[in-house]
Amino acid sequence: MNVKKILKRTGITLLILIIALIATPYLFKDKIIAMVKDSINESINARVDFADADLSFFRNFPKASIVLEDVSVINNAPFENDTLFYGKEVAVTTGIGELFKGENEAIQIYSFTIENAKLNIEVDKAGNANYDIAKPSETPETAETTSESSDFKFQIDNYHILNTDINYHDAISKTYLTVENLQHEGFGDFSLATSELETTTNALVSFALDDIKYINKQQIALEALIGMDLTNGKYTFLENEALINKLPLTFDGFVQINPDSQEIDLQLQTPSSDFKNFLAVIPEAYAKNITDIQTTGDFKVSGEIKGIVDETHIPKIDIQVVSNNASFKYPDLPKSVQNININAQLKNTTGKTEDTYIKINDLAFKIDEDTFRGNGTFSQLMTNPKVNATIKGRLNLENISKAYPIELNKELSGILDANLTTNFDLNALKKEHYNRIKNTGNLKLSNFLFSSKDVVNPLAISEAAIDFVPGRISLKKFDAQSGKSDFNATGTIENLLGFLFNEDKLKGNFNVNSNAFYVSDFMVASEKGSENKNTEVTKGEALKIPKFLDCNINVNSKKVFYDTIQLTNVKGSLALEDGDAILENVTSDVFDGKITMSGLVSTKNDTPTFAMDVGMDSFDLSKSFNGLELLQTIAPIAKALDGKLNTNISLKGDLSQSYTPNLTTISGNAFAELITTTLKSNNIDFFNTINDKLPFIDLNKVNIDDIKAKLSFDDGKVSVKPFSFNYKDIEITVDGTHGFDQSLNYNATFQIPAKYLGSEVTNLLSQIKSEEAKNITIPVSTTISGSFTRPNFTTDLASATKDLVTKLAKIKAQEALGNISTGNDAVDSVLDEILGNTKVKDSTVITPNSTTDKVKSVLGGFLKNRKKKKEDEKKKDSVN
Repeated sequence: MNVKKILKRTGITLLILIIALIATPYLFKDKIIAMVKDSINESINARVDFADADLSFFRNFPKASIVLEDVSVINNAPFENDTLFYGKEVAVTTGIGELFKGENEAIQIYSFTIENAKLNIEVDKAGNANYDIAKPSETPETAETTSESSDFKFQIDNYHILNTDINYHDAISKTYLTVENLQHEGFGDFSLATSELETTTNALVSFALDDIKYINKQQIALEALIGMDLTNGKYTFLENEALINKLPLTFDGFVQINPDSQEIDLQLQTPSSDFKNFLAVIPEAYAKNITDIQTTGDFKVSGEIKGIVDETHIPKIDIQVVSNNASFKYPDLPKSVQNININAQLKNTTGKTEDTYIKINDLAFKIDEDTFRGNGTFSQLMTNPKVNATIKGRLNLENISKAYPIELNKELSGILDANLTTNFDLNALKKEHYNRIKNTGNLKLSNFLFSSKDVVNPLAISEAAIDFVPGRISLKKFDAQSGKSDFNATGTIENLLGFLFNEDKLKGNFNVNSNAFYVSDFMVASEKGSENKNTEVTKGEALKIPKFLDCNINVNSKKVFYDTIQLTNVKGSLALEDGDAILENVTSDVFDGKITMSGLVSTKNDTPTFAMDVGMDSFDLSKSFNGLELLQTIAPIAKALDGKLNTNISLKGDLSQSYTPNLTTISGNAFAELITTTLKSNNIDFFNTINDKLPFIDLNKVNIDDIKAKLSFDDGKVSVKPFSFNYKDIEITVDGTHGFDQSLNYNATFQIPAKYLGSEVTNLLSQIKSEEAKNITIPVSTTISGSFTRPNFTTDLASATKDLVTKLAKIKAQEALGNISTGNDAVDSVLDEILGNTKVKDSTVITPNSTTDKVKSVLGGFLKNRKKKKEDEKKKDSVN
């Protein structure tokens, strides 16, 4: 056989092998998917699924790779439908020959990789753990039965967990642990009884206990070489270095895994004593770049964790943190922090969880000539945390940003003096047992200036003083100014610590006084624009009343300025509770009268709402109309009134972002009384129209003293109940509606004496002897529609006058006939003939000719021109 044939056959063989390696994954894919799903779901009490599975002989050749995509583990009861695990990709490697093993033969796993995963671990209040999903074995586990029955056998030499988040929550201990963006790799031989495992870990770690956050997204890095004794379950830390943010720590020792417990013996310390190690603990976002910081003094962390971990014990802990006479200075800041002394311990001497405590023997620093010092003990950290602490010192707030790179929108300034001791436990805060909260001492703040983009004007506190006594905090003095406004306050706060440490509501009672309070000093513009017309205008959010406030405030201000309105002698009570502001009996002098308000403003929802009862006493109508948009909307005719107003208004609706009523949403009712009022009709178009169309009326001379009217408003309309007033001896009754859009729909009835209806009626009246008839009146109905600026006016004056003439003619006819008995039909017949209204009468009615002639003779003088004017009167029956 020559070389050419050998190469040819070898090439064909390799080609067949390559084709087989490519084709086999597709031939075995369904078998692999079914085998993996069945194997996992048979062994756990949960639902495992994945979107796809791939088999590759080239990814980790000469080993085979199995890749599962979108892997999920869904819990059954008692965590029904909760996701325990999700992984975008889970990959394992095995030998190619392992894929051809029999159904009952275990497959060897050499490595695995998990990427883009989330693991959620939960322990509920009953002690159930969502990770406890393994089904109990029906037969006792022995080495032989385990190896024969298991579908997989692990002989791992490397593993990778990448881009993974882990959340742990224990409802019993109220422990929260979050590991974000975990990057972890391990290399070792788990097939050997003793070996070394090399690991690298990076993650962001957060830890909270009983709602108190102890660690918040601290960057943790760990490189560890671990000696593994798999036979005895002992893991020894050989070469290890950790970074907490940038604080280096080295440690050694071991962890022993026993059947019912774990034994821990670890020693740790900082590899150097440079004070930069302390600044390295602070996250870089706050500490900035510490590379070029000048430091003196030392900082050391050392200690040990030693003992047994089981259901009732934790290891004993003794960790020391010490710094002596240290200092630091940032190169680009003018001041330094000096005389830094730290002496603190984290200890547990019994191995019982509840006996863990932190003791700060000394914590002190100095900036310029200001010193600050504190000490304290924080015990029972895992059960009911107790605090016993003291702070004392003086601090110029302006120097903080000059010594430390803290970012503020505006600079702080002022002097803080503190001398305070506090002693409390967390349960006392939760249950509001203020007798167990011992606070003594005082805080003083002077010449404090605070400014921010969220406030219109800087807040200047000339002096504030707080006294702490057991169970209560007293605001002894608070003198401040913002813009043109001044105010001072005193009061008490009941649970400041509960608010600070337990998210309780801040409760208190305060008295606030002011000489002059300008609302504009505290109102942030609701819209922010730009001179560039192409810049989009961004609307601001309406002010929210904080839900954490539960306060009662008594207010007394000599003057309050709101827009163009000046209120004087403002007094009343304001209660803030759960996002509501409740006003009680707020009184003030305004518009030459007095106002009283009680009601509610709520900001719980996205749109703030209000419900208010308002009383106005002796308001100057002209001033109040010009100053109150609400009055302009509810009673636009007030523009033409000059005098005093008494009214009670109940209304509710939505508020705009500037906290003015949204008029299209308000509803309510009002009762109004006008006192010593005159009408300036020329100020309103529809009054001018009435004057023009009814010549016997001059509304400028109307006496509207003591008018009382009831109003209601809803859906953008005001309804006015009927009310009456007099012009001379004419009674006028008005009712109807008008809209907030200035539309009109009113009716007015004029009870007009006959003497005002022209010379014809007057001549007829002069010929009538009856005094009662001379005082007769007729109702003239008018309708006013359109709008206040373009009113439409219609009246039945002409037809009413015609009816009156007929009525008066009948009376005169009866008087002319004297004692002649003719009957009403006879008179009507004569009048109809004269007036041109001939009717067909019943033939049984006989009217003597002499009577008819006599009536014609008497009435002829009055009625002789009636027919000539008849057509003109018809034209006047409707006036527009």
